[in-house]
Amino acid sequence: MSMRLTVVGCSGSYPGPESPASCYLVQAQHEGRTWSILLDLGNGALGALHRYVDPLAVDAVFLSHLHADHCIDMTSYYVLRKYHPDGEQAPLPVWGPRRTSRRLARAYDLPKKPGMREEFVFHRHRPDAPPVQLGPFSVQPVAVEHPVEAYGFRIAVGDRVLAYSGDTGPCAGLDRIAEGADLLLVEASFLGSADNPPSLHLTGAEAAEAAARGGAARVLLTHVPPWHDPEVVLAEARTAYDGPMELAVAGSVHEV
Repeated sequence: MSMRLTVVGCSGSYPGPESPASCYLVQAQHEGRTWSILLDLGNGALGALHRYVDPLAVDAVFLSHLHADHCIDMTSYYVLRKYHPDGEQAPLPVWGPRRTSRRLARAYDLPKKPGMREEFVFHRHRPDAPPVQLGPFSVQPVAVEHPVEAYGFRIAVGDRVLAYSGDTGPCAGLDRIAEGADLLLVEASFLGSADNPPSLHLTGAEAAEAAARGGAARVLLTHVPPWHDPEVVLAEARTAYDGPMELAVAGSVHEV
């Protein structure tokens, strides 16, 4: 069994000229159909998502954290699901940090109750609980270091593992996410030459070091802000990891 990862958006911190903000479509075959989940839905991502899948065919959304560049297009998704000409859609499962429903209702100026609870069924990440089982997917959230409650994910289909860092600084959670991954999708927002704040993001080298420690088979660097040259980030990362590694590009497809 395998997965297909499509990079819908990979621009760090805000949409860039070549890509929306963070959003990743993960698909796998199961019981005669294609199952689709989204990891994050940042600024501009919903529009681009139409190129790769019918948004109404998505089976669930997993939000790593509640910064706008990872969740704000949930407000547009609410509109699509509520007012689509085919009628209101069945509520879609959404997993996220504590108070995800309140955050999204506030972002669209909705009352706290019902907020978006008629369009989405909200579940809180439980990193100490067994993985979420959804169709072919087993999804394990792992807490990481960021200024807000934040998670990365280990997504398994059979014996294949896609690891996603979300936004994080170096931490034990990142190492757990990376361990033995067939593909590590890892943020690399900082340059090593800069005076970077702690517990916020990774440099390319720090991302690569986590991959090397964990024995990840392949690395896909993402979340590079538009103000950085991605090739510089990649060059820094290559000093710490000698396996297959490339930059995430909007529209690229990766088999796991």
